[in-house]
Amino acid sequence: MKTLILNAPWAAGNFYGVRAGSRWPHLEESAATDYMPFPFFMGYAAAVLERAGKPVEIIDACAERLSDDSCLSRIKQTAPDLIAMESSTPTTEIDIAFARKLKEHFPNSLVAFCGANAMVCDPGFMRDLADVDFVFRGEYEMILLELVEALEKGDGFNRIKGLMFRKPEGKIEDNGPRPLLRDIDSLPWPARHLFKMHLYSDRPGGIPLPSLQLWSSRGCPFTCIFCVWPQIMYGGNRYRPRNPTDVVDELEYCLKKWPFKSFYFDDDTFNVGKERILALTREIRTRKINLPWAVMARADLVDREILSAMKEAGMVAIKYGMESGVQELIDASGKRLQIEDVEKALRLSKELGIEVHLTFTFGLPGETKETVKQTIRKAIEMDPFSVQFSIATPFPGTEYFRALKVKGHILSEKWEQYSGSTGAVHRTDALSKDDLDDALCEAQAAWNLHRLTRSQRFPALILESMKHPVRAFAALQKVLQYHIRLR
Repeated sequence: MKTLILNAPWAAGNFYGVRAGSRWPHLEESAATDYMPFPFFMGYAAAVLERAGKPVEIIDACAERLSDDSCLSRIKQTAPDLIAMESSTPTTEIDIAFARKLKEHFPNSLVAFCGANAMVCDPGFMRDLADVDFVFRGEYEMILLELVEALEKGDGFNRIKGLMFRKPEGKIEDNGPRPLLRDIDSLPWPARHLFKMHLYSDRPGGIPLPSLQLWSSRGCPFTCIFCVWPQIMYGGNRYRPRNPTDVVDELEYCLKKWPFKSFYFDDDTFNVGKERILALTREIRTRKINLPWAVMARADLVDREILSAMKEAGMVAIKYGMESGVQELIDASGKRLQIEDVEKALRLSKELGIEVHLTFTFGLPGETKETVKQTIRKAIEMDPFSVQFSIATPFPGTEYFRALKVKGHILSEKWEQYSGSTGAVHRTDALSKDDLDDALCEAQAAWNLHRLTRSQRFPALILESMKHPVRAFAALQKVLQYHIRLR
């Protein structure tokens, strides 16, 4: 029984898709970035199958930039009996179309959908789509293993929690949600040898390539209304840390096997539990792993001792989610974070020479034109190394989607539009879709100007612009328009 775990093709013009591995599936401009998160659930699921002696292959068509035809050709070489395919909200229709192609080309292969897409977890989805035989709800490593074992035996589907399946007579059976795996140390390390590891990149602070991505924990105890994985993949806010020694064992193994020059902990929230973080940094120092690294963290869970310990162990960059420059909006988002704590964390990080990446999102409950201006001003005033601006995307299955739906503020259910990097699919009480789209443009323009003026090359750029006065004047007009709006 051979299994293929698939991240199917997704591209549009000069943009490539980021699906598996991303908490925020979206399109990236090929010429502008090399961003590609490692698809951890695919990697762990493959490792679980390998440990059980089950044949498994991986195709990550997004990372490899494969077309539909080239991906189908690769699948033909694999000849799988079961294809487990990650899906996401913005790629729902694309995924359905590719599942249809899979059934056309490989009629004897079974197809399962998995991943952070609440749409496919509705039994009505399977009733309307004969090309999908199974759906996995939430974390799917153990669901996939139990399904493979049941397929080998020819029965036992009813006992697999987290599985939806089609009976021979066509009826859809839903076995209900699966309890979370409490001991994630019981999982083997991701089967990275099945991936083209040089293709994966997430580099806060510009840490050098090639860069390794790891998880030291799963989940987040906080309650952001827009956050997808806790609500869809985990079904709650339980935090499950790994043993620090095992984490560094994995790190050390990967550094011996591949020529990584940095590493990044892409945990949902890395720094829950001070003693665990201090133990992890001690382990890194003890083993003399002298590489730069970065993390995604909560700003209110750091202090000078933690940041100093991480810095001494080689950490050079950190991501903090702030979301808004207005406390009332942060409160309404369920994030349970104080702006003053972010400012303190930023100040401490800068003092220690740690580069900070801040994330902001427009369109939270209570957003107005004035709060947009305040957020942009706050981002520039705080002056982190880098920022990310987006529009809050209310993915189906989240508390935010449900609240907006009740108010009639969901403006589109064309799922391909559900990417906060391209435009709004909702409105707030005070702002229209166009207002939110303008907010994103204004924020990016204001930040680009700020980044330019703080650059050491700014005087040289001014001189260069004098050689092209027409273009320089047009650019200046645009910048002034944005800044007039911010006043």
